[in-house]
Amino acid sequence: MAAISGLIRVMEKAARKAGGRLRRDFGEIEHLQASRKGPADFVSKADLRAERTIYDELLAARPDWGFEMEEAGTIEGADDAPRWIVDPLDGTSNFLHGIPHFAISIAVQERKLGSDDWGDVTAAVVYNPITDETFWAEKTRGAWLHDARLRVSSRRNPSEALIATGIPFAGHGDFAEWSKIFNAIGPNVAGIRRFGAASLDLAWLAAGRYDGFWESGLNDWDTAAGCLIVREAGGFVSDFRGRSQPIHSKQVLAANDQLHSRLHKLLASALKG
Repeated sequence: MAAISGLIRVMEKAARKAGGRLRRDFGEIEHLQASRKGPADFVSKADLRAERTIYDELLAARPDWGFEMEEAGTIEGADDAPRWIVDPLDGTSNFLHGIPHFAISIAVQERKLGSDDWGDVTAAVVYNPITDETFWAEKTRGAWLHDARLRVSSRRNPSEALIATGIPFAGHGDFAEWSKIFNAIGPNVAGIRRFGAASLDLAWLAAGRYDGFWESGLNDWDTAAGCLIVREAGGFVSDFRGRSQPIHSKQVLAANDQLHSRLHKLLASALKG
């Protein structure tokens, strides 16, 4: 196994500290479902508390680094310093409804040399507080679930492949586009799943639990960690045109290389129609 670096230990410590509180808060959701006020405000506070916990832990460890966070937005760091990309609660709707499938996602992104632009993601952690699973990766060092090496599945035939996706919902996403893709991919694969947390979808793809994944209309904090974990597990990640970038959020298509090619042909043909 790969030795866990100090950086990954910092990220996992922050995720686990926030995850412990989320796990306790999640235990209260069932009691709030029947209340007149409902659990929405409670979940919002849980989200903010988790983000603050992660921020405090990471800031103490790397005080000159910047942040890109779902709730607090952009916090600039020192010139040429990396930044943390943080989603403190990916799968908020699941959390809100008492469904035990959500995660904390933390990634590190470096600046491009001699530029103000952002470049490669070099470290990633996706932590599921309910299952206590830590998926992690570092650039060129592979992807791991705790101390077990991850590899994407070797399935090449779409008819044998289980594909994950995210379905547009009220006010979010392009349902017409999604429907075209679903109509093209659905009849050709073994099944399609929508579990509601993109970071976990990508981590599960890296672990071989899923064979492919597509979604659009996401944010950097939803996919930054997951994209690296998939790539370091031997997978291929692109946008819907087949282009590869450090982070894919607006459009994500991921699978092993051969299955990716077949899925991309189905997807591209659907969007031309």
